[in-house]
Amino acid sequence: MSFTPSRLPAVWKRFSSTQTTTIVTKAIPSKSHLHKPLPDSVFPQGYALTGLHCGVKKKPELLDLAVILSTSRRPTSAAACFTRNAFKAAPVVVSQEVLQRTGGRARAVVVNSGCANAVTGKQGMQDAWAMARETDTLLENPQASSETLVMSTGVIGQTLPIAKIITGIRAQGLDGQRSLGSTFEAWERAARAFMTTDTFPKLRARTFTIKSKEYRMAGMDKGAGMIHPDMGPPAAPTGQLHATLLGCILTDAAVSPRSLQSALTYAVDRSFNSISVDGDMSTNDTIIVLANGAATATEEAEIDEEHDPEAYEAFKQELTSFAADLAQLVVRDGEGATKFVTVTVEGAPTYQDAHRVASRISTSALVKTALFGEDANWGRILAATGSIPLSAPLDPGRVNVSFIPADGTAPLPLLVNGEPEKVDEDRAKEIISQEDLEIKVELGIGSESAKYWTCDFSYEYVRINGDYRT
Repeated sequence: MSFTPSRLPAVWKRFSSTQTTTIVTKAIPSKSHLHKPLPDSVFPQGYALTGLHCGVKKKPELLDLAVILSTSRRPTSAAACFTRNAFKAAPVVVSQEVLQRTGGRARAVVVNSGCANAVTGKQGMQDAWAMARETDTLLENPQASSETLVMSTGVIGQTLPIAKIITGIRAQGLDGQRSLGSTFEAWERAARAFMTTDTFPKLRARTFTIKSKEYRMAGMDKGAGMIHPDMGPPAAPTGQLHATLLGCILTDAAVSPRSLQSALTYAVDRSFNSISVDGDMSTNDTIIVLANGAATATEEAEIDEEHDPEAYEAFKQELTSFAADLAQLVVRDGEGATKFVTVTVEGAPTYQDAHRVASRISTSALVKTALFGEDANWGRILAATGSIPLSAPLDPGRVNVSFIPADGTAPLPLLVNGEPEKVDEDRAKEIISQEDLEIKVELGIGSESAKYWTCDFSYEYVRINGDYRT
């Protein structure tokens, strides 16, 4: 049996031989305000995109194939961070190899949704390479070595309908069928083609300035479940296979390949590697950045961390901020989520310590179910905090925990220097019933901090994932 998701409260009844339990679920907050039209002028120059239906998904109104091309006359730098899952999907392996062969240059990205092409053996590798090589034919003056990065998302363990995908890609080279463009509508189609259980296309764009020069950055991502990324830069093949969070960020700045990778690795650690919906790492997690230099004169040098550290630092911070915006959209669209929660950990010996504690709190099923039930059970936060070994001993007598309301009103201390406060339960309920809130933990043993973004666990999450393939 399948169900149609509803934003209205539902009533479930569980029957046993001794009792009947009635469960009243909460309405899922509307996400419509998170996607709005954007002016064409905010998108970076030198890109052509489209999204189309090729037949991976059954319903013809659902887009399932995105094609992204750089049309800049300058070389296009490419960088990526990939899942560290031991079962890396075929498109992850192929994209890593492309970047290694080209030294961090790529001019195209092809994405399918509806099938992850993960744990699909030799056939999966052949299909991923076929997608890359067919997309290469759409480029002006294609090179002998592939310049296309590949991403796939959907059900794991099923092979792609590769003939349908190849036909869809090939159509973009045919007069009368080509839909590639650079308007908002083209960007939106590409973003929609990324989607699986997402409820809205996740698309953002901005302009930024480095040394009086204006650039543009735009990006899209997808993800709602199986979200707890742990991504890193491309690694040399080890024989191991190191479906769900995909992202592509495009800019018209000129950045050297090595510096683009350095900036992305830094940004991902503070954005996509700092979100969790359900604590499960995907086989396919991939974030790609292309920098095509279309806003820069041909003779101008690429931004490089060694040759111009000031410009590089400015670009790195812009990329990090932008990546965080995209990453937070994934949490806001978490499967069944009714709350968006920022977990801030301060006073840690190292950033890594703070990050690990924030991650543990964000993935605790007990914390997340209490958030859904709007139960200010802060003891669960402490239990999660204390379960993480740190680089320096944790002194419970120095730990503080607070709820921070999103409306700007006063924080609510729950624990101060290891001593429980006399908590106003009505005020705690008021804060935790808001759609947005912050949990702040101060460890008191250092000066480093980290943030994580998470959501609650609801009955709707169980329904979606209990019925995913049917």
